[in-house]
Amino acid sequence: MSAVKVLGHALLVLLLTLLTQLGGIAWLLALFFRRRLAAFVGLYIVLSLSAVWVAPMFGRTALSCFDAGPLQVQSPLYCALNRTYVTPEMKGLLQDVAVRMERRHPGTVTLVLDASFPFFDGFPLLPHLSHDDGEKADLAFFYRDGSGYLPGAVRSPIGYFAFEPGPTDCPARAADLRWDLPFLQPFWRALDLDRDRTRDLLQALAEDDRTGKILIEPHLVQTLGASHPKLRFQGCRAARHDDHIHVQL
Repeated sequence: MSAVKVLGHALLVLLLTLLTQLGGIAWLLALFFRRRLAAFVGLYIVLSLSAVWVAPMFGRTALSCFDAGPLQVQSPLYCALNRTYVTPEMKGLLQDVAVRMERRHPGTVTLVLDASFPFFDGFPLLPHLSHDDGEKADLAFFYRDGSGYLPGAVRSPIGYFAFEPGPTDCPARAADLRWDLPFLQPFWRALDLDRDRTRDLLQALAEDDRTGKILIEPHLVQTLGASHPKLRFQGCRAARHDDHIHVQL
C-alpha cells in the first residue's frame, strides 16, 4: 500500500472516530475485506449495537431511539452517530423533566439533540467543548405556528443552527465557535418559539436538584421571562445557545 493510501486511510479513520467514536475501528477492520464499504457498514452496525450493551460498564446508557413517549431523540442521525449516551442520573433527569412537561402541557414532546459518546470520559464530542462525560445533553426548543404547538417540530433538520434573534455583547471573532451562519437562516422553517413551553422547560430543569447548570443566551432568558441562578451564559468563545438548551449535572 502506497504512502498516499496509508495517509488517506489514516485521515478517514480519524474523521470517522471524531464523528462517531466507533467508525474508525469499523473502517480499520473493513480493510481486511474485499468488499470494503459493505464490510464497513456491517461492522459499524454491529459495533454500534454492541455499544448499547457495553456502555453501562463505562457508566453510560443509551437514550432510546424508538421511544414514542414524552422524551425522544430528535433525529435518527444522533442515534446513527452514537451521540445519545448519558449517565443513568442524566437519563433520569431528562425522563423526569419530560414527564413533568407533558403533565403541565399535555401532548408535549421534549427532544434531545447531542448528548455524549458511549465510551471514555474526556473523549471529545465535536463541535462541543464539553459533552465528554455523559453528564451533558442538549435539548431543542419548542415551536408553534398559527395553529398552536407543533409536537416534535424543530426549525432546522437537526435542531441546531436556527438561531433566535437577539442582542449580544460578544465581539465577532474568527477563531471561536460563535457562528452566525446567516446564509443558512433563510432555509429553515418559519416557526415561532413556543415561549411558554420553553420557559417551563428551563424552570423544570432548574428546579431539579440533579441539574448543575443550564446554558442559554442571556437575551432569551430575558425574552422568556425566566430567572434562576442555574441559568448561565456560556461565554463568548463557545457556540451560540439561542438555538438549543444545554443542561448538565
